[in-house]
Amino acid sequence: MNPLPLVLLSCLVATTAAAAGPRARDLGVPFEGTPGLLNAITDVAGVAVGQVTLVEDLADGRKVRTGVTAILPRGRDSLDIGAYAGWFALNGNGEMTGTTYLEEMGRLDGPVMITNTHSVGTVHDAVIAWRVKAGPPDASGYWWSSPVVAETWDGHLNDINGFHVRPEHAFRALDTAAAGPVAEGNVGGGTGMICHEFKCGIGTASRRVRVADREFTLGVLVQANYGIRDTLRIAGVPVGQHIRNDRIYTDPALAADSGSIIVVVATDAPLLPHQLKRIARRPALGLGRMGSFAGNGSGDIFIAFSTANADALKGAALTQSSSLGNDELDPLFNATVEATEEAIVNAMVAARDMQGNEGHYAKALPHAELVRLLGQYGRVVKPAAPR
Repeated sequence: MNPLPLVLLSCLVATTAAAAGPRARDLGVPFEGTPGLLNAITDVAGVAVGQVTLVEDLADGRKVRTGVTAILPRGRDSLDIGAYAGWFALNGNGEMTGTTYLEEMGRLDGPVMITNTHSVGTVHDAVIAWRVKAGPPDASGYWWSSPVVAETWDGHLNDINGFHVRPEHAFRALDTAAAGPVAEGNVGGGTGMICHEFKCGIGTASRRVRVADREFTLGVLVQANYGIRDTLRIAGVPVGQHIRNDRIYTDPALAADSGSIIVVVATDAPLLPHQLKRIARRPALGLGRMGSFAGNGSGDIFIAFSTANADALKGAALTQSSSLGNDELDPLFNATVEATEEAIVNAMVAARDMQGNEGHYAKALPHAELVRLLGQYGRVVKPAAPR
């Protein structure tokens, strides 16, 4: 039997289950700031997210636990109109392609893709092919692309050297990308990911901020695969020091911070590339709140883009861009920190136990124990009303 239909069926089941589960606020985890309507990166108008989740047990005993996530800054318009952007590597033991061009030009042309470490090349090639097939050539007459593709390592749970992410999976993530709620946890590129030795994956959050008498939205999406248990803090509570059972690594030599996290920040605030580079540094502070110290083996790489100034990115010989003044950026810096922290916790709360390749497993963060610990430290709040 051709395994592809089974893989796609697994994708649909996993995405639906993740979308239906509780989020951190539903458990009473306290966060600062005011979220957008969906508390997701898609609260930024125009941003679309698509995900393909690959979960399959192969006949030879190998386990597929991986996928791909696509973030389109302007939806389908991302084929033709770029976005001002900046990026930052807190620790560079990882990969995000396309950053040399982004650094030089200050712009993102096309989507941001996230997958596993050994599928970056496949997804990179697929994005170029998608652009050639779906979009018109650029002003020079060529279909030129320098895709941004980022990764984290899912080799503990996934048969990563089986190269199970194929071009058609990247195409599907791109073609099905949409606004609206974003599935979290064991989905997309985050399917096989682990965070602070708990099952983790994709998470998202947003903030509404008021700057210069105008309201703007900032959203964050993470693929979280970093951290050790001992340092984990949630809402300031040293959760990792209390929940000691079901640790993934019993050998201290293996229990190093050798994972990674990719953080994508989107905003509709008018910002120039150098300001977006400043925004792209701030997820590091959200990671610090969670107990990350960006260990030697970790790849902590962040990208930020703005959906404003579309007209200035249409290729005219003379353009004008608007921007907030540098003195007005503090609310956006703060929103980035807050949304990054909440997105990571959302990823942990949404994730579910997973049995993976070679008998490996990852247990999800136990909700009841988390709530008990928050209450013990006086940090639990009344859960949010059902959505």
